[in-house]
This record gives sequence, C-alpha cells and structure tokens, in this order.
Amino acid sequence: MIGKCFGIICIISILFAIFSGNIEGINDGIIRGASKSVTTIISMLGMMAFWQGVMAVFEKSGIISLLAKVLKPILKFVFPRAFRESKGDNEITACVSANLLGIANASTPLALSAIERLNEGRESDKATNDMIMLAVLGSSSFCLIPTTIIAIRAGLGAVVIYELIIPVWIVSGTCMLVGIFLSRIIGKICGDT
Repeated sequence: MIGKCFGIICIISILFAIFSGNIEGINDGIIRGASKSVTTIISMLGMMAFWQGVMAVFEKSGIISLLAKVLKPILKFVFPRAFRESKGDNEITACVSANLLGIANASTPLALSAIERLNEGRESDKATNDMIMLAVLGSSSFCLIPTTIIAIRAGLGAVVIYELIIPVWIVSGTCMLVGIFLSRIIGKICGDT
C-alpha cells in the first residue's frame, strides 16, 4: 500500500514538473536527496556502532541483569498472569530491560521467546492480556538512551545532539503509561483468553 501511495506521489510530481516546465528541478532534487541520504546513513553508522558497543558492555558487565532484578517487582503488576504462573516472566523482564537500554536487536528475540512461553499449553490462537501488554510495551519504545534519534541528529549535523533526551522520555513515558492503562481497561472489559 505504501509503495502504491509513493508511486502515485512520484507520478503526480513528475506530471506537475513537466507541465510547469521545471523538470530540471526534479533531477536536481533526486541527485541532492540521494547524496544527502547516503551521507546521513554513513554518519549514523558510526554513532549507532558506538551506542551498540556501549550496550554490549552493559550486557557483559551485568547492568542489564541488575536492571532486570530491579524491574521484576514492578513488572509483576503489569503482567500479573505471567508472573503468577511463572510462564515467560524471565523473558519478559529481559525484553523490557533490553528495550529500556535501547538494545532493540536483543529485545526482539526475547519478546518472541516470551510470547512462545506465554502460549505454552494453550489451544487458543487469540493473544492473552499479557501478550498484548508485551506488544504495547515493545511498541511504546521507552528507552533511557534513544540511540537511533541521537544518531540521526548527529548524522544531520545537529549542534546540540542530546538536548532531546528529556522530551523523548516525557513523550515515550506518557505513551507507555497510556498504553498500559488502556490495555488493562480493555483487558478487564474483554476478559483474558
């Protein structure tokens, strides 16, 4: 669907350029846009590699395990059934900890593992409230160090790269809390399968 929309936008742009006599403007825009995107990606690569290295050090030094221990009592209230039945609780804790530290490439396999553990022994193909809550927490993307945004700002030449961290915390924290609240309310209304 997105490809079709993008194609339609491109066709309309080319038609307007032809009728307005500004076809050179499209050529210039394509060339400038392509070179700018390559420059941005290359500059982002260094920043992303740095932060992934920092996160790997956190993982090896046990900071993620420590964070998981701190989060476990809080997550008992967010995932009551999983922690009550001891099904997927360790995977959920590790997944949320990895997301919090901005290690998305580590949190995805942990989330899939948690969903598999939560689905063990069930015959229903519907998601449980805990599965939905894990998806909500994963998509709210609250993290202490928003590495991707920092890398994009550095790649685009921002003078002050880290000034957006607190606003990102406020917005993503609010999204996370609203998501948890709505998931709990809807879960109570619809019940758990």
